[in-house]
Amino acid sequence: MEALVAKINEEFKAFQENATAQLEKGNKAAGTRARKAALELSKLMKEFRKASLEAAAK
Repeated sequence: MEALVAKINEEFKAFQENATAQLEKGNKAAGTRARKAALELSKLMKEFRKASLEAAAK
């Protein structure tokens, strides 16, 4: 579960950097990367939810 949390943090950092670049500099490619990171974050959060529920059940 620690690896999953680390991956979530890494993906969020990438999202944050790219979203900021799009907002501040109007970088369209960064916007695309931010959207991709957002989708990946969504998947990772679902995995985290499942892992968290399993850990709580033990």
